[in-house]
Amino acid sequence: MGGEKAKSKAMKIAVAMEGVSSVSVGKDNDQLEVIGEGVDSVCLAKSLRKKFCFADIVSVQEVKPPKPEPEPKPCPPPQCMAIWQEFPVYDTGPPAGCHLM
Repeated sequence: MGGEKAKSKAMKIAVAMEGVSSVSVGKDNDQLEVIGEGVDSVCLAKSLRKKFCFADIVSVQEVKPPKPEPEPKPCPPPQCMAIWQEFPVYDTGPPAGCHLM
């Protein structure tokens, strides 16, 4: 772009288009970055060519909203541990004597 006057004219043309939400000067002050929903890029380029005789579309991209971060899963509640009391077992051996009768 030629200078400050040319930049402001180009920005006015871009802002006048339907669906434009923001316009900013891009890399090296020779590109316009136009952001909006439903912007007709061909019509915008034609309007800029009428005023400046030269305009190129560098890229057209869909602006995607950022993905929401997934909510962290809550920690499971602590589980109760079953505690069993151990009893010692004493084996006394076979009984003494005969108990058949």
